[in-house]
Amino acid sequence: MSLRSPMGRVLGLGSAKEGVSHWWAQRVSAVALVILGLWFVSSLLRLGGFGYPLVRAFIAAPLNAVLLSLLIGTTVYHMWLGMQVIIEDYIHDELPKILLLMGNTFFCITVALACVYAILQISFGL
Repeated sequence: MSLRSPMGRVLGLGSAKEGVSHWWAQRVSAVALVILGLWFVSSLLRLGGFGYPLVRAFIAAPLNAVLLSLLIGTTVYHMWLGMQVIIEDYIHDELPKILLLMGNTFFCITVALACVYAILQISFGL
């Protein structure tokens, strides 16, 4: 027994096959955020203070710089996916939807590049 309509069976139309990959990307990025978030919080607790030289030295350490960049990249990617779903679900007119999706992508790329640039500046001591 099929839940598809007779016309759907004849035309072979069905799911766009995109929702599952988007759903998995959100779940995988959420798991990565939990792991990286736990690392970040535990690192801050072990830091022993939040003075400028101490935090700068923490970010300048190669492993911390890489993990912090991964945390930022994963956070921005997860944010991009979530906002994309919200825009697609709640904006029904095509032109505003396209403009908002483009703005979302531009904003996320800008935030990620600015954060990673700042980490690289500190890491290389520039």
